[in-house]
Amino acid sequence: MEYRQLGRSGLRVSALTLGTMTFGGRGRFADVGSTDVKLATRQLDQCLDAGVNLVDTADVYSDGLSEEILGQALTGRRDRLLVATKARFPTGRGPNDAGLSRHHLIAACEASLRRLQVDHIDLFQMHQWDGVTPVEETLEALDTLVGSGKVRYVGCSNFSGWHTARSLGIADRLGYQRYVSSQIYYSLQARDAEYELVPVAIDEGLGILVWSPLAGGLLSGKYRRGQSGPQGARQLTDWNEPPVRDEDQLYDVVDALVEIGEAHGVSAARVALAWLLTRPGVSSLVIGARTEEQLADNLAAATLTLADDEVDRLERLSAPPLIYPYWHQAAAAADRLSPADLALLGRAIG
Repeated sequence: MEYRQLGRSGLRVSALTLGTMTFGGRGRFADVGSTDVKLATRQLDQCLDAGVNLVDTADVYSDGLSEEILGQALTGRRDRLLVATKARFPTGRGPNDAGLSRHHLIAACEASLRRLQVDHIDLFQMHQWDGVTPVEETLEALDTLVGSGKVRYVGCSNFSGWHTARSLGIADRLGYQRYVSSQIYYSLQARDAEYELVPVAIDEGLGILVWSPLAGGLLSGKYRRGQSGPQGARQLTDWNEPPVRDEDQLYDVVDALVEIGEAHGVSAARVALAWLLTRPGVSSLVIGARTEEQLADNLAAATLTLADDEVDRLERLSAPPLIYPYWHQAAAAADRLSPADLALLGRAIG
């Protein structure tokens, strides 16, 4: 397993992270999975055997049950695993049971600590932007949590580029804890993150954690053009996260993944994950699985090396169009571009 720095922090994380959205199966999360404590424990052991050192959850997953199951499965394993969780979404019916206010974040952190049965959270992530709470209040609360020892590092998730830059600017100005990571959706199915989120992460030194790197299973090779998916599997119309805006492009990418996978004797899913691990700024891919077999296949992506022409083929098939001002920069600013700029524009001027 390769270990990468989480942005400019001193924390080293495995290139693959275990995601736990499948843990629990309560409410709408039953559509994702219903992993119980016994299976969760086996998955943690699989990951530890493969060298994974980070596990990711959230207080909203199965209304806290994911954290509870993870907490039980961590018994005897806590000293070998970093634990990341998230807060922002509603955890109750009260007017202060959501958001990034000081009140909610401190309460959410303490509730997560109880469910996880740990004395600290290694990476506490803001699960989504809150446009009504002052950024200063959010950052001050996070600074307090780090100072108290309840949290080691803080990160953001699903922020826009300007949300991220504004938060970092205020943290720097006021001397508060800085986000060390940005957890985003990024895959061969949709590379929107390359417009702003990947460049700001590279420029500001944030480690990129990727959620749903297989696009909710759409890049697994189970879904082919003109065919229905396997029984019980995700369909294009189910869960709708991430949305599919161009089915033809999706199937072109899947066809290439299957063909490249066959050349290596591996699954299409493994190829899709291996491609993402080549992308600039990526620290770790958050993988989750319903079964031990799926998890084993995903974990094996850490050892798959793609040829340059295979990486380039997938790049061409999935490349996002250059919207303004990027097409103008590619044409007129190619002589003075930073590594952050080249994360998007490198292919256009290369």
